[in-house]
Amino acid sequence: MLEKIDELLVEVGNFSTTNKDDIEQFRIKYNGKKGILNDIFAQFKNVPNDQKKEFGQKINTLKQAVEAKLDSLKNASTSNLILEKEDLTRPGFPTELGTRHPINLVKNKIIEIFKSIGFAVADGPEIEDDWHNFTALNLPEYHPARDMQDTFFIETNPDVLLRTHTSSVQIRYMEENQPPMRILSPGRVFRNEAISSRSHCIFHQIEGLYIDENVSFADLKQTIQFFTTELFGKSKIRMRPSYFPFTEPSAEVDVYWGLNSETDYRITKGTGWLEIMGCGMVDPAVLKNVNIDADKYSGYAFGMGIERIVMLLYQMSDIRMFFENDKRMLEQFKSL
Repeated sequence: MLEKIDELLVEVGNFSTTNKDDIEQFRIKYNGKKGILNDIFAQFKNVPNDQKKEFGQKINTLKQAVEAKLDSLKNASTSNLILEKEDLTRPGFPTELGTRHPINLVKNKIIEIFKSIGFAVADGPEIEDDWHNFTALNLPEYHPARDMQDTFFIETNPDVLLRTHTSSVQIRYMEENQPPMRILSPGRVFRNEAISSRSHCIFHQIEGLYIDENVSFADLKQTIQFFTTELFGKSKIRMRPSYFPFTEPSAEVDVYWGLNSETDYRITKGTGWLEIMGCGMVDPAVLKNVNIDADKYSGYAFGMGIERIVMLLYQMSDIRMFFENDKRMLEQFKSL
């Protein structure tokens, strides 16, 4: 019987075909209910005890050889069938191309505009400590302006949180560098806000900082004037007095959008003016916190929400669309 199994092993090893009917006959011959393997297993009880171990090993070897041969024959048959049916001279299937996200499109455009006038990009962590996110920015623990930003705290004592603005990047940069400096800090920020069509707990900011000798509010206004003309094609702006803890004086910037359509009336509430960013002269207290001589140096800072700019440029009405990854919306930006 052992010799018979050896002969079957050679037969299995030599068998080759790509014909589906022949493969099926081979399967039935060896693995069928009345096949060779079942017949050999049935004879196992008649084998003398001293030969059972060797006999069992041989049977298992044959069984594994049959299963391996069937797998290889089926794969070869499938490949051959594909080759027979497919015209190999046909062009391949077109690959579906993705698209840049509208937030990245606008962010990169803003960076290009400011790079053209000497700004560099600085980056920082999204998980921040209290000093860089609040205290160094003239927002000490008792300051009421902290209530303007509902915060996601990761731990307390010491406070660790998800950054509420990219101003923290400016603090880190000023700690490690000395003026003159001219930087942009784009990135994702987090605030504990109710999600609606106009607000989200996650959004993107891009903030700018310029520190040097004799920097004035006039420099700030001219920079913003240049930016709005380059991005929106709108050169008429106005600056309204406002309050930010880290700048003094501070202002909100409006651009004159116009009243040329019904949409213009809606998004400007019938005024033609649209708020796009906040800005101001860097508070001397902030400079002192990062060991920059406030008597020698001055500077300005500005910041804007990227989603808001995207919604203005592309007339989008719901901020939630940016985070849903709906291909129908994203495909609109393929050509941009």
